[in-house]
Amino acid sequence: MSLYKELQARGLIAQTTNEELIRDRIDNGKAVFYIGFDCTADSLTAGHFMALTLMKRLQMAGNKPIALIGGGTTMIGDPSGRTDMRKMLTKEDIDHNAACFKRQMEQFIDFGEGKAMMINNADWLLELNYVDMLREVGACFSVNNMLRAECYKQRMEKGLSFLEFNYMIMQSYDFYYLYKNYDCNLQFGGDDQWSNMLGGTELIRRKLGGDADAMTITLLTDSQGKKMGKTAGNAVWLDPNKTSPFDFYQYWRNVADTDVLKCIRMLTFLPLEQIDEMDKWEGSQLNTAKEILAFELTKMVHGEDEANKAQTAARAVFQSGGMSENMPTTELSDDNFTDGVIGIADLLVVGGLAPSKGEAKRLIQQGGVIYGDKKAERFDETVAKELFEGDGLIVKKGKKTFHRFLAK
Repeated sequence: MSLYKELQARGLIAQTTNEELIRDRIDNGKAVFYIGFDCTADSLTAGHFMALTLMKRLQMAGNKPIALIGGGTTMIGDPSGRTDMRKMLTKEDIDHNAACFKRQMEQFIDFGEGKAMMINNADWLLELNYVDMLREVGACFSVNNMLRAECYKQRMEKGLSFLEFNYMIMQSYDFYYLYKNYDCNLQFGGDDQWSNMLGGTELIRRKLGGDADAMTITLLTDSQGKKMGKTAGNAVWLDPNKTSPFDFYQYWRNVADTDVLKCIRMLTFLPLEQIDEMDKWEGSQLNTAKEILAFELTKMVHGEDEANKAQTAARAVFQSGGMSENMPTTELSDDNFTDGVIGIADLLVVGGLAPSKGEAKRLIQQGGVIYGDKKAERFDETVAKELFEGDGLIVKKGKKTFHRFLAK
């Protein structure tokens, strides 16, 4: 099976502009392609998996990836899929986030000499003169067409800032710049980026002529990607200091029955023949499929040793209700207690089980928090320090998230 057909079989292709040309480039290792990553946080999330594994698949077949770090576009903020404007970050924050991205991407992609490249669009976008940008690029765009784009239409009712309105132009300029300076002839992105990416292809045509060979775009489907990366209001990070290997494993172990085989196809490197056999699985066999998914992805991010530990801990918790040394654990200091007690809401925040006290209150009101053998009934409940001594106290959030707290 050719690589392009494999990508289709894995459910990764949503739309293309020139399928015949794309297929030829990908199957024959002639694609120099880029995927953009805006630096809105100091870690990639589970939602980036689709892009990272796609880059790895293509590189293994001889194609050349460009990981485009959005040091410039992050200063604007992509309105796609947003109901409000993104938080504006400082240049220092963006530079720090970009460095964190690079370290994580190196686990998936080979950036050795002559192989993949990592490029920061701040190198050219921050040097642009505004009037020159308007004359060179802005003249190629129709405001009427831009306003019809899905990424803008969904924001028009609540308000779209002029700052964000420029994002499409900047992203389009990225492809134009990479085409001219790095021989980049293909771009990939989520299907919510279709309008923005068409802008880049059209800009190349307008500036360099209709026979420019970069008039091709492939979009990997983002319907699954939108579901990835968040759980109960928290992001699922690739950084083990933000999401432990156990919690990372648990996130994938707990995907819906209807999604597990889709995720295995899209995100793992298991042979399609093996996955096709799994299509026949049902009932308890789907739990086995979820373990396979969780193990494969945890191994990819955190290594096989951590994946084995996470799997062992998960089985101990769910199969026997026992306590495992590999369970995520937070040590509480004296500073966490007031008069020998800690509020249950504070405990959830300290352990990363809720991003804020407001979210903790919601979880408690919904009956989703159990500590020891007691269900939290009130937002202002407190827990005595002595309950955290010895083996500690297990807190359960929802049906499948467990966390141990110990007192120092």
